[in-house]
Amino acid sequence: MSKLQALPPEALHHPCDPKLFEFKTTDELPSLDKVLGQPRALRALELGSEVAGPGFNIFVAGLPDSGRTTLTRDYLERKAAKEPVPNDWCIGNNFDNPHSPKVISLPAGQATTLKEDIKGLIKRCQIEIQQSFQSEEYVNEQGRLRKSMQEVQESEFQKLQDAAKEINFAIARTSSGFALIPTVEGKPIPPEEFAELSEERQKELGELQNKLEGETQQTIRKIREIGETFYQKHQELDNYTALFAINHLIEVVKAKYTHSERVIDHLDAIQADIIQNVKIFRGDNEEDESIPDADWISRYETNILVDNGELEGAPVVMESHPTYQNLIGRIEHRLVMGASQTNFTMIRPGALHRANGGYILIPARDVLLNPYAWQGLERALRDGEIRILELGSQLNLISTVSLESEPIPLSVKVILFGTSLLHQLLREHDVDFNKLFKVRAQFASIMERSDENVYDYALYIKSVVDSNDLPPFDRTAVARIVEHSSRMAGDQGKLSTRFGQISDILREAAYWAQKDGEKVVSAQSVDQAIEEKEYRDNLPEELTHEWIEQETILIDVTGKAVGQVNALSVFMLGEYAFGRPNRVTASAHPGSKGLVDIERQAELGGPIHTKGVLIISGLLGQRYGYNKPLSLTASLTFEQSYSGIEGDSASAAEFCALLSAIANIPLRQDRAMTGSINQRGEIQSIGSVNEKIEGFFTTCKNKGLTGSQGVIIPQANTRNLMLNSEVIEAVKAGQFHIWYINTLDEGLSLFTDMEIGELQGDGTYPEGTFNHAVDKRLMEFLKVLKPKKYQDNDA
Repeated sequence: MSKLQALPPEALHHPCDPKLFEFKTTDELPSLDKVLGQPRALRALELGSEVAGPGFNIFVAGLPDSGRTTLTRDYLERKAAKEPVPNDWCIGNNFDNPHSPKVISLPAGQATTLKEDIKGLIKRCQIEIQQSFQSEEYVNEQGRLRKSMQEVQESEFQKLQDAAKEINFAIARTSSGFALIPTVEGKPIPPEEFAELSEERQKELGELQNKLEGETQQTIRKIREIGETFYQKHQELDNYTALFAINHLIEVVKAKYTHSERVIDHLDAIQADIIQNVKIFRGDNEEDESIPDADWISRYETNILVDNGELEGAPVVMESHPTYQNLIGRIEHRLVMGASQTNFTMIRPGALHRANGGYILIPARDVLLNPYAWQGLERALRDGEIRILELGSQLNLISTVSLESEPIPLSVKVILFGTSLLHQLLREHDVDFNKLFKVRAQFASIMERSDENVYDYALYIKSVVDSNDLPPFDRTAVARIVEHSSRMAGDQGKLSTRFGQISDILREAAYWAQKDGEKVVSAQSVDQAIEEKEYRDNLPEELTHEWIEQETILIDVTGKAVGQVNALSVFMLGEYAFGRPNRVTASAHPGSKGLVDIERQAELGGPIHTKGVLIISGLLGQRYGYNKPLSLTASLTFEQSYSGIEGDSASAAEFCALLSAIANIPLRQDRAMTGSINQRGEIQSIGSVNEKIEGFFTTCKNKGLTGSQGVIIPQANTRNLMLNSEVIEAVKAGQFHIWYINTLDEGLSLFTDMEIGELQGDGTYPEGTFNHAVDKRLMEFLKVLKPKKYQDNDA
């Protein structure tokens, strides 16, 4: 008979005593000011954020809802608040090459000031230029130049006329130039009279005309040169007038930005461009020029990419939609008369611009899914600069002329978020990843349940309460959250760091408390939140237990049966998991095929389950093949299982069923077993032990508790027990039991109520023991095959 003692009720749960807390509600607690439960990740964040070398960017690895994003962002925001505010960045027109705008860096807040200063400067320049060109001084000087030009031109023309008169020619102005007309006594010769002249006279006049045409051309060239000289002097007058009108205005603006050579150079370029295009500013409609419109004025605008004027520290940017353009920036276009147009004012910044000088947080999966976003991010980090390029032109999808502004130096810490698997894949398949992301901050899913961490958990609860404007939680509610956290962690000595799920429970508990008219959230509201969440998710579980109760799924919880045992499995439905018993059966008879895994043969068994069955086969030979070959054909299967079977947590139960089938000794059906087995017969820990126990308990409760039912678990899993109150109360009442074991023999004793027996020196087991019965049946199987050797021994 088994003498193993069942676990006492106090070993099935690790309660949290509300008296551990000195506060009454979370309102009395201070604010949380550290990364909770992640010392390893915190050290990685400190290193990555403080080392200035290239490539010390951070990949934050961890499970979703582990608090990796929120805690990292909170840490960086606290750190960034103590760091200097980075410079502003803006773009100005490159008047020499408009397709390559210039970038300007200014101390934080000065980009907006520069934009307004230049805007006001252009308005003042326009007014001053118009006044200067309408002044009496300018009009008089312009008239003097024009009069001087006309006098010189008339003098040259008069000389030509005098020369023509001496040879009896007259010069007439025409629309196409000058015409030479022969004269007699100062009067033009009519064509009919010219025709009556002798050929000799006509020839003489023709020669004189040709000579005069040469002089005329020289005079025309002189007149044009005089006009060109006038134009140049007029242009110099305009330039001087414009410079005189605006120079003092520009010097005033320059005086504010003596610390920036870029701004000084840009203001000089603006001055030169205004002088070059002064006719547009004059507003006198000369040569059909008009007062500059908004499109023209935009050439002098300042396009602000980054304005850090309101920051109080380094920026921390969370880019949740990391497309190429959202990260790197974009160049916008507009359609004008069917044609696409753009200019430097239509360049838009990306998240890297806003985070420059600080930190940017990016979901790794999202940046990898967006086309060319990952390549753009890596290129910016490799080059140490942000270059805004039209994505379509890079891909040769469009051939229109676009812009290519100067690159902006990049100094940013990039923090990627993803799973450990994604981190490993990037390390293996991206040659640049290890160079660019040298720091890995691993967020654990559990933390130690120490007194300090329990108190910090209360501080975290307060932070959620404050950030979501929830009613305060009393200490009973905090204690219940701590207990549930250990349940989530699956360990009495641990707490879960899946803070996203904890936050959801807090918000739901607050909802139920407010619905009941409570001003403080208590443990009762927390329990209700947990139960309501379970109720929303557990329909498949209820249906499963209903089918078991109706015997649609066959499970025995009383009596005994040969080659049959209750194993335990767990089903995952998203975040919800529930356990249920599975009937495992085995059959055995003389043969030579050995152990057949029906699940594997039916292609329903996974590789880990197959490994467990192979271990069973090896252990069978080790225990009973010491003095003879094993000659049997046996099979194992999960009854009424029509989907995949994976895992080895049922291998101990499967081995018990196999030995029962071989020995023809029945096993108790009021007990279920979970645990994996190794080739030494030791029972190893498994996962989801709480759900498995509760699943079998529910089945026994629905079919009727007898007081002898219970679950056999590995001793290594006793620290994982955080069972619900219903199971604990049943154990207290003696209606249900939980045993722990270390070896297979201990489990067999609980199933058979027999002495198991130890291997003796001669390779046999003591009579009357379970192992002796197994060994005896295997010898009988061998004799059925009638090897002569064993027939002789028998004789």
